[in-house]
Amino acid sequence: MNITKEQIDDLNAIVKVAITKEDYQDRVERILKDYRKQANIPGFRKGQVPMGLIKKQYGKAVLVDEVNKLLQDNLNKYLTEEKLDVLGNPLPKQKDNFNWEADELDFEFELGLAPDFEVSLKTKKNIPHYKIVADKKMIDEQVDRIRKQYGKLIAKSTVGKQDEVRGTFRNEEAGIDHQTTLELEKLKNKKAISALMGKQVGDTFPLKTKGLFKEDYLLAGALGIPAEQAEKMDIQVDFTIEEVHEREPAELNQELFDKLFGKDTVSSEKELREKIKTDSEKQFEQQADQKLLNDITERLIEVVDFELPANFLKKWIQLTGEKPLSPEEANDEYEKSEKGLRYQLIEGKIIKDHNIDIQFDELKDFTKNFIRAQMAQYGQTNPEEEELDRIAARVLGNRDEVKRLSEQLMSQKLLALYKEKANLKPREVTYDDFIKEVYG
Repeated sequence: MNITKEQIDDLNAIVKVAITKEDYQDRVERILKDYRKQANIPGFRKGQVPMGLIKKQYGKAVLVDEVNKLLQDNLNKYLTEEKLDVLGNPLPKQKDNFNWEADELDFEFELGLAPDFEVSLKTKKNIPHYKIVADKKMIDEQVDRIRKQYGKLIAKSTVGKQDEVRGTFRNEEAGIDHQTTLELEKLKNKKAISALMGKQVGDTFPLKTKGLFKEDYLLAGALGIPAEQAEKMDIQVDFTIEEVHEREPAELNQELFDKLFGKDTVSSEKELREKIKTDSEKQFEQQADQKLLNDITERLIEVVDFELPANFLKKWIQLTGEKPLSPEEANDEYEKSEKGLRYQLIEGKIIKDHNIDIQFDELKDFTKNFIRAQMAQYGQTNPEEEELDRIAARVLGNRDEVKRLSEQLMSQKLLALYKEKANLKPREVTYDDFIKEVYG
């Protein structure tokens, strides 16, 4: 067997493979002999079928199969030994009237080669690195929510501004008959608020659905209908009051602190506020990190310039999917995937240049921390190390989970590198300002 490469340009090449009978004949003969032993053909005893008949029936199929195996094995070996960084997979060049009986079988494969480029993390334009702080307003609101959540419900007969009203929405034509609890402070429609004020248990009155709540998504739950139905709904519904409650806020005392955080973890309102601030900012850090990762990804795609073997990749997309695509469809698919491919190459270059890798012990520790965090959500704050090891072993026995966790760990390592090397500009903002700047 002889394999040679013809370089077309920096991004494209042709690999030529010449296979002679000596490369495959022994393997083909051995398989055909096994076929002969097992063949069950009318008129012949098992194992006594003439070899000529076996070759006539199965010879070409076995030949094609064995040659394809040789091609795949040796082509992959050649690409590895020559250290060719290919995109997609080699594409066989089709030949008309290919002669499988020739003494030498010649094959050609098109290669799309990865471009050679450099990546500098010190981009000319700096990238904002957000630090989201929990301001006094946010902490006050969180304290109020805690006091309200753990407060007492006091039954009333007449609706007041801060009350919770339990009742049923009905509209026969729209198929609405749903019991819900309304918090007046979450209502937006002033006419609806006025209509509720002073009403008593047992009263029924109409409300407009459009603009009823400050947050539009609340309407679907209140009416018991799908979100897509509630999105454009503008009808009148009847609301019947069944219960009215005033929520008396809980006292900020040790009993409440222990209920929230465990015994003696927090012992004063000041410590409660500090705890809320610390916990909130820790959660915000994850959002800020994800934003930073997204921004750096976009910036690197923008500034790292290199060509791709576009024609090869479009052809590869066209021919190697579940079903063949038209040239136009392949072009559309390429345009959709080009950005992702570019970052995949950029990320691979960064990982290689900075010698970033993942050791099994690192992945195991990362997995155990992930499990520990999940268990903490369900109140298991101090699991045994043996239990963590056992669960981690089970998780890491799943290939898909290994891939997912490895990607998460690699993202963490890249993020740490970017924080150290990239051109970042620290920016301290409140959570509200962060949402406005990032999401508009």
